[in-house]
Amino acid sequence: MEITLKGDKEFEEIPSLKNKALRINLNENIYGTFAEIGAGQETVRQFFRAGGGSGTIAKAMSAYDKDFSDAIYGVEEDGRYVTEERLRKMLNHEIQLIEERLSRDKHPNKMFFSFANTVATIDFAKKYKGHGWVGIKYQIEPHHTAYNEILLHFRFRENDARLQQETLGILGTNLIYGAYYKYNEPKKILRYLYDHLDKDQIEIDTINFSGPVFKDVDNRLMSLQLVKNNMTDAVMFAPDGNNVLPARILYKKNILALRGSFRPVTKVNIDMFQKSYDMFIKENKVDINNTQVVFEITLSNLRAEGEIDEQDFMDRAELLCSLGHTVLISNFQEYYKLVEYFSQYSKNRMGLSMGVNNLVDIFDEKYYRHLSGGILEAFGKLFFKDLRVYLYPMENEDGELSTSENLKVHPRMKELYKFFKYNGKVVDITDYDPNILSIFSRSVLKSISDGDEGWEAMLPPGVSKIIKEKSLFGYEAEEVYRDQ
Repeated sequence: MEITLKGDKEFEEIPSLKNKALRINLNENIYGTFAEIGAGQETVRQFFRAGGGSGTIAKAMSAYDKDFSDAIYGVEEDGRYVTEERLRKMLNHEIQLIEERLSRDKHPNKMFFSFANTVATIDFAKKYKGHGWVGIKYQIEPHHTAYNEILLHFRFRENDARLQQETLGILGTNLIYGAYYKYNEPKKILRYLYDHLDKDQIEIDTINFSGPVFKDVDNRLMSLQLVKNNMTDAVMFAPDGNNVLPARILYKKNILALRGSFRPVTKVNIDMFQKSYDMFIKENKVDINNTQVVFEITLSNLRAEGEIDEQDFMDRAELLCSLGHTVLISNFQEYYKLVEYFSQYSKNRMGLSMGVNNLVDIFDEKYYRHLSGGILEAFGKLFFKDLRVYLYPMENEDGELSTSENLKVHPRMKELYKFFKYNGKVVDITDYDPNILSIFSRSVLKSISDGDEGWEAMLPPGVSKIIKEKSLFGYEAEEVYRDQ
């Protein structure tokens, strides 16, 4: 159902913020509440200013005092209030009040909504820029009791609290407008969130759609759009396949990361993970109960002929999640950027597990020409942190092994490599399985698409079954025909 108004032609172009709020206000059937905590009532202010707000705003509130907030929405046991759980409590509570206090007999055509945010703006010392959760729970048909939800997490990039408040008001208005007028095009909702905003103002790093109108939406693909559209540098999926806030998973953790194409995930990938993990948890300063393993795929590895192959992405993510792993999709072509990203959330010891060819690429100067300090600047960022590289050997065509002891880097890089090697920043994985070194993802992928036999043995247990059942990576089951 498309919600329309007479004379809507004036809104066909990208509307101003005022016109967005006005279009909502002039729709006599959209009616609900605004609950905003932590950064003023910046979103509802846009609707008051636009005019006609009495037809839209049933209630506007800001339970800024913690005791008042607790009395309304409940006490948070962990003392954290800028969370997804808090946002959900706010939305559910406000919708319940609407249903209890507004009679359907009196408002038969109203489509109720609750908009809420819980936000922390920049602190006085300007050490933490702040972040928040924003969401809307709403109906698109008055007689349907089922509600739809859009929840998102963002990070401020501005250094002034007043500017952050204004940015929040714009974001909230864009969300409400998109929820009602672009709900059948969720990818457009994402893009329109940045109407009248710049990506230097705010970063959206998690979004989830749910409810009847979004039943066909895959939130992992929506997350991919966030990275693809440069709204954020990285998004994360939990083993259950759902989007998850990276900060929630990585905060103060020991982090072991494995980068790869995982197209598909092979026995080599899993052996590299298992053996590097066994080494990592034995390190000083590493607590096995506070360790997070991340399988990372860079956006450059998701491209096919210059464009993102979304189905290919889904295949990889689904396989990794089915094996119980956490997946990170990032824009980080260089490893040092990945380490910088992790360092936002944790100062604890980190590890990178990689093959010899990846380490050789790290020592290639061409990747760092955009840095004023070149490769030295990149390595300062990469190895300055408490980080270690776990190196998986590579078998060449002659059957010889390349390890940290004999790998070949550019002559100009030899002394630099020796420095990191002899200081224990690069260590070999020695307890590897020699029988699987000849397995390469690209060979397996070709065998799958060509319909060859024997590729199943190159994959971890259960993976080939998933590929066949779901026809991943171009797999086509043989059809058996009988003469009738």
